[in-house]
Amino acid sequence: MEVVLDKTYPVAAGVDAAWLILANMHELATCMPGAQITEDIDATHFKGAVKVKVGPAVAAFAGTIEILTLDASTRTLKMMGKGADKGGSSASMELTANLVEAEGGLSSLVGHAEVIVNGKFAQFGGRMMTSVSDMILLQFADVFSQKAAVQQAAMAPAEAAPVAADTAAGASATAAASVEGGRNSAAPAVASAASPAAAAPHVPRPAPVAPIVAKEFNALAFAWLMVKNFFAGLFGRKT
Repeated sequence: MEVVLDKTYPVAAGVDAAWLILANMHELATCMPGAQITEDIDATHFKGAVKVKVGPAVAAFAGTIEILTLDASTRTLKMMGKGADKGGSSASMELTANLVEAEGGLSSLVGHAEVIVNGKFAQFGGRMMTSVSDMILLQFADVFSQKAAVQQAAMAPAEAAPVAADTAAGASATAAASVEGGRNSAAPAVASAASPAAAAPHVPRPAPVAPIVAKEFNALAFAWLMVKNFFAGLFGRKT
């Protein structure tokens, strides 16, 4: 059974901060409920696992992730994930995600996913699988947005400090040039050209991100929510 999803989610940070999360597979994995990277095979191939809680039982999928495209110029990630559980069910997902600028200096995460499910999970049907996928992706987008916001806040002081240092260095050079100006009129130009702060542009570095991790997805709780909504819908209400 195949499910195709096209989603756009708001991100509480600009594209630069959000890209540092999207381009980091370890950070990105912790945005997905119950997911983790278990091994780095190389720069573009990883082993991972996903846990889905069904009441007291836990269904565990183990699989691989391959990065097909990682384009910083367009802020685009394309990846393929495949996995299977011990019960014989399997799933694969090809995901394309990119960041676009939004109003107020924020951004949006735009995603296209093609999910193929085989085995017992395929018995739920397309409508249920779409609802489950929507629920999982909504939690993923929420955690992603939180991480990007923390990343942007952490980057702000790092970006402001070199600017302040450049300003102070420039003021010192100007003051020195003013004193020397009476002796040599060319000194201000020499002092300005020799300033190392003016010659070295600042390049922001990725800042550490707070350990925000998505919770494991509870399929039983979701199923109960669907049942309540079904009966509530009979009376024109929705939970």
